[in-house]
Amino acid sequence: MRALPPTSLVPSDPILIAGPTASGKSALALALAQRDNGIIINADALQVYSGWRVLTARPSPADEVTAPHALYGHVANHESYSTGHWLRDLRAQLRRARHAGHRPIIIGGTGLNFAAATDGLADIPPTPPSVRTAADALGAEGMRADLLREDSATLARIDTANPMRIQRAWEVLRTTGRPLADWQDETPAPDLPLERTVPILLRPDVNWLNDRIARRFDLMLAEGALEEAAANRTGSTPGRPSSRALGAPELIAYLKGEMTLETAAERTITATRQYAKRQRTWFRSRMSAWTALDPAEPVEALCAQVPR
Repeated sequence: MRALPPTSLVPSDPILIAGPTASGKSALALALAQRDNGIIINADALQVYSGWRVLTARPSPADEVTAPHALYGHVANHESYSTGHWLRDLRAQLRRARHAGHRPIIIGGTGLNFAAATDGLADIPPTPPSVRTAADALGAEGMRADLLREDSATLARIDTANPMRIQRAWEVLRTTGRPLADWQDETPAPDLPLERTVPILLRPDVNWLNDRIARRFDLMLAEGALEEAAANRTGSTPGRPSSRALGAPELIAYLKGEMTLETAAERTITATRQYAKRQRTWFRSRMSAWTALDPAEPVEALCAQVPR
C-alpha cells in the first residue's frame, strides 16, 4: 500500500475519482464521504437521467441516506444535458459544499466532464433543436464525412469511435459556423485546476473488470433492470442521450420480442466491456498525471492512500 505524495491541499479541496464502469468508484466515494464529511457529486453523463437508476448503477437510496449526493437523476429522460450544463451545475454544487463545510468528492466515468472541470471548457452556444434533429437524421457516418470535408482539424482531435463526439463537433460547426477546435483553443481557465485537487484514477486489471461487468449485469436484472426498461420503453428513442444507457436498447428489444433475454444479456455485457475499453484508452491518454490505484484492493486500503 502506498499513500499519495504530500501536497499543499487543505481538507476542503475536492477529491476526483475517475475510472471505467464497474470499477468500484461509488464504494470508494461513499467511504471517503463518510470519512471526510463529504458530498458525492456525479460526473457521469448517464447517471444524471431520472429514468435510469438500475442500468446506470446510480447509488442506491440507502447510499444516498448514508452521505449527501448531488447531480444524480435530476434530468428528465427527454431532455438534453451537455458537458456545459454539467459544469454549470457543478459550480453551483461546489458553492453549496463550501458553505455547508462538505468536502466535494466528484466521481464518474465520463472523461470529458473531468476534462472540462480541470482543463476548462469553451462557452459554446447551445445547439438549436433543428440542428439536433438534422444531426440525428444524418447519422454518425454522414456527420463524419461532413467533418472530413469541412473541419478536419477538429476530426483529428476527437475520439472518432465515439458517435457522441462526432455529433458534438458537427453540431457546433452547424450552430456557430466555427470549428469546435477553434472554440477549444479559446478555452477559459478551469474551475478545478488539477493541482488543487486529489485526482484518483481507478485502474483495474482487465480480466478482473470484465468479470465484474458480467456479475454486475446479473445483479442489475435481479434488482429490476427489466422493469426499469419497461417503464422507459415508450419514451426511448435512439437519438436521445438517455437512450444510450448500457443495456437499455437490448432489454427493450427483448421486451418487444426481438431477441431472447440471453442474447440481450450477452450483447449488453459485450457492449459494456467495449465501453470500458474506450474509457481506459481515454484515461491513459488524458489522465497520466492522476494517481492510479488498484480497485481490487479493499476499500479501507484505498481510503488510507487518499490524503485527508
